[in-house]
Amino acid sequence: MTEEQKSAIILSGKEYFRTTIIPNHIKNLNSLKLKSFNINPFLINYLASFLCGNTEPESLAKALVYPRILGTSLNTSFGQNIQVFISTLKEIVGGASGINGIDIEFEDAIDGRRKYCQCKAGPQTINKDDIATILGHFKYLMNKSRLDKMGLQFDDLVVGVLYGERENLSANYKAIDAHYPVLCGADFWERLTGDKNFYNKLAKAFGEVVEEDNIDGSAMIRNKVNEIALEIKNKGGL
Repeated sequence: MTEEQKSAIILSGKEYFRTTIIPNHIKNLNSLKLKSFNINPFLINYLASFLCGNTEPESLAKALVYPRILGTSLNTSFGQNIQVFISTLKEIVGGASGINGIDIEFEDAIDGRRKYCQCKAGPQTINKDDIATILGHFKYLMNKSRLDKMGLQFDDLVVGVLYGERENLSANYKAIDAHYPVLCGADFWERLTGDKNFYNKLAKAFGEVVEEDNIDGSAMIRNKVNEIALEIKNKGGL
């Protein structure tokens, strides 16, 4: 892969966050109300005290807002919209595939063979039903290879997991890996780009968007905590 293509992936990743992830994240934050939370009364006071040392309305609000907006909300948005990034990846690597069930095709920078890859977001993002679907797509391609004399090997059909560590792959991924390679996180990006540090470069680039666009996330979260705290106060506590 050329340096221009690597730079293009970085830039497209930033644009993906700038136009898709960040707007959805801010929208989800702004829409939060006290009724948005499924509150466990046995835990919320404990969590507020554990986090802030007291159970004042502001502390209760922080215990509600922080996990939602810094964890659950963002992970959901990333997983739901990852196809946007994969689509731009296809254009950059020049490997958009017309084969059903294959997202991108690329030359493996490690073994030099052409890979047929289905991309997934993270190490926990497929369910049990996905196993049969993915294996079915790959089996079809292997059969096609025999008929068309494409010369495919089993390790030419791969699942590319965009982030995470191999040891954190779910049992569903491991079931696929017993038949076809699952390339996870840094391993996937090195095979795609030839740069063993590309994974970390890409991850850092995503965070740079906040600074480049002067997004004051801390102020947004603080304002939302104050709003939720006022709701809790008016309700008389949790």
